[in-house]
Amino acid sequence: MAEPSAATQSPSISSSSSGAEPSAPGGGGSSGACPALGTKSCSSSCAVHDLIFWRDVKKTGFVFGTTLIMLLSLAAFSVISVVSYLILALLSVTISFRIYKSVIQAVQKSEEGHPFKAYLDVDITLSSEAFHNYMNAAMVHINRALKLIIRLFLVEDLVDSLKLAVFMWLMTYVGAVFNGITLLILAELLVFSVPIVYEKYKDPSKTPRNRQKKGRITTWKPEMQQLLKHHLIVIMSLLVL
Repeated sequence: MAEPSAATQSPSISSSSSGAEPSAPGGGGSSGACPALGTKSCSSSCAVHDLIFWRDVKKTGFVFGTTLIMLLSLAAFSVISVVSYLILALLSVTISFRIYKSVIQAVQKSEEGHPFKAYLDVDITLSSEAFHNYMNAAMVHINRALKLIIRLFLVEDLVDSLKLAVFMWLMTYVGAVFNGITLLILAELLVFSVPIVYEKYKDPSKTPRNRQKKGRITTWKPEMQQLLKHHLIVIMSLLVL
């Protein structure tokens, strides 16, 4: 009589064991997923890539225009003046819009409320956990920078310290021609122009797939080289003048 009971129990055991097997891959898949920091860094890098390659023209144009105006303003005025003018401009826009909406509501006798209520209700408080995460991520980079500075200035490796000395000596000549704001303007113009020009004029026959087949590197079209050369000459001449 014990054998039939064992036989009746064996399907349940086998079903439970078979049911446990699919759960293992699921658990392995969840453990192999990207961590939160990795997904954030990947999404941020993709956002920067889309921004540089002008995927959204309005968004890239807004970022490029505002940053360029900021840098040009800092090149012509002091930081205090630029910040003050920016705050005054922002307050002028918001106060004018607030008064305009109040007048419209009074004339139409509507009860729409505050025009910026949707933005005022947004929770922008920074939690302690998020603050500690940002601080931990920043401390990693700060510690690496401190170790690198100590290693270079205390001459742990003579070759690396000599490379830094030569680089700083060359930067003295660069600083005699350009200041820091000019270099930032030049860097921004190159970042927002060279990638899109390269993507537009690169040779489609030299794609990475064809490069693996033929064993050759990606080449640029001659017109692209001339365009980039002309582009750099114009930017340099404008910044020098």
